[in-house]
Amino acid sequence: MTRQQVPFVHRMPSDFSLTKAFAQLCERPGCLWLDSSSPTRQLDEGSPPIGRYSFLTCDPIQTIIANPEDENPWPTLHELYSKLPHEMDPELPPFQGGIAGLWGYEAVTWLEKISPPPPDELSIPALSVGLYDWTLSTDHTTGMSWLICQGEFHRDWETRCKLAEVRANQILDLLRPESNQPSQLRSHPAVGEPSNKIAFVTDSTHEQLLGQHATQHENIFSNFAPEQFPKAVKAIVDAICNGDSFQVNLAQRLITPANCSTAELYLRLRQVNPAPFSAYYHQNDFQIASSSPEGFLQIRGRQVETRPIKGTVRRTGDQSVDRKLAEQLIASEKDRAENIMIVDLLRNDLSRTCEDDSVVVTKLCGLEIYEHIQHLVSVVQGKLRIDQTPSQLLETCFPGGSVTGAPKIEAMKTIAALEPNRRGAYCGSIGYLGVGSQADFNILIRTVTATNGYWQFPVGGGITARSQPEMEEAETWAKAEGMLRAINKSPRIE
Repeated sequence: MTRQQVPFVHRMPSDFSLTKAFAQLCERPGCLWLDSSSPTRQLDEGSPPIGRYSFLTCDPIQTIIANPEDENPWPTLHELYSKLPHEMDPELPPFQGGIAGLWGYEAVTWLEKISPPPPDELSIPALSVGLYDWTLSTDHTTGMSWLICQGEFHRDWETRCKLAEVRANQILDLLRPESNQPSQLRSHPAVGEPSNKIAFVTDSTHEQLLGQHATQHENIFSNFAPEQFPKAVKAIVDAICNGDSFQVNLAQRLITPANCSTAELYLRLRQVNPAPFSAYYHQNDFQIASSSPEGFLQIRGRQVETRPIKGTVRRTGDQSVDRKLAEQLIASEKDRAENIMIVDLLRNDLSRTCEDDSVVVTKLCGLEIYEHIQHLVSVVQGKLRIDQTPSQLLETCFPGGSVTGAPKIEAMKTIAALEPNRRGAYCGSIGYLGVGSQADFNILIRTVTATNGYWQFPVGGGITARSQPEMEEAETWAKAEGMLRAINKSPRIE
């Protein structure tokens, strides 16, 4: 290793694997894996490839954790972001250190006047982010990997250079096989381990503990009774017909006892349900395992892009059947209308911080195919105004319109009135505000949150005037399929 300027960069050997590094680091504080785990993903013809890079980091040098009842943390975020270096190495992957972690759905409660969030018996913070001074990065196109260390951002240049090299050696020590870090993932719950009393109680006891309701799947519970979700869909349809909204995203929260470590669940999830905006995040009291197909905001300098998903059909494994289902999805007036409504909402959101006339739709209702489902995806781009920062853009657009509805504030009020529990991580974002005006955020769908010995994984969809309650409920179960397969593949504690 040779001495360099900040950032200190070490080229990793050709056999380096982020998956193996994850096994060493997954239980460390603030472990964050931004993971483009989509080797089998197919795009409609002409779409550019996405998900080129993956990043792994842990042990942030500063953290911000806040609940909806706490003081507004967004000004602190803006101040912290303003102190990040403006320079980056353009030859390296885009995340070279910065602010990263979880912006939960309830982070909106500091931004908009909506009803107080419902009770949160599972204790997920609305914001949990860290200031990371290093990252392991892999370029999936070239196969090259690097360790990038910034040193402590607020120090003078010479001190930063020295600290960056020291930090790099510390990380490399952690990754050596002879280190005392775990060399393989444990097959039992590492954090929030459920006792036998929790893991093997009867259905009725689960309902009593969490106010949950049994479903057609063994040991899977919902926060809606069987007849309640269709009734909620009908109530939204009626409100839309009365002119209250155009579209509202409604979700049911599914929950099950944890049966292995969340890190192991994540590795299974990325195998059975790979996705380009996947993420794993570890904190002492909770973990997140997400195989999200949806990008929220990507910022490269001043270029901004968002990729809303609306419109879903399942995959059957039969190519001819799947092709017919895809054709039906593309031709569906209901699904296209749902997608176009959100495109209009996001164009409006971007226009609040982007240059006039720079916001354009570069793809409208394109087909994208995933392991278990097929989606309609659009792409909206813009150019950030010179007086705006990526952190201000995030605040302006948060949460993503595809998981609220339109108009956004009215839709969020309806969500708060109809959904029995806080969403927590679901429909928020995991991502980073990096040095050099680089940023990337997903939408937290297809996401499992682990806490207090349980895995919760809400699933939902956009309700419009043409929605049919039974079909909307069936769509939520189609979206849950990949997570259910990962959960069922995980070994049970005997």
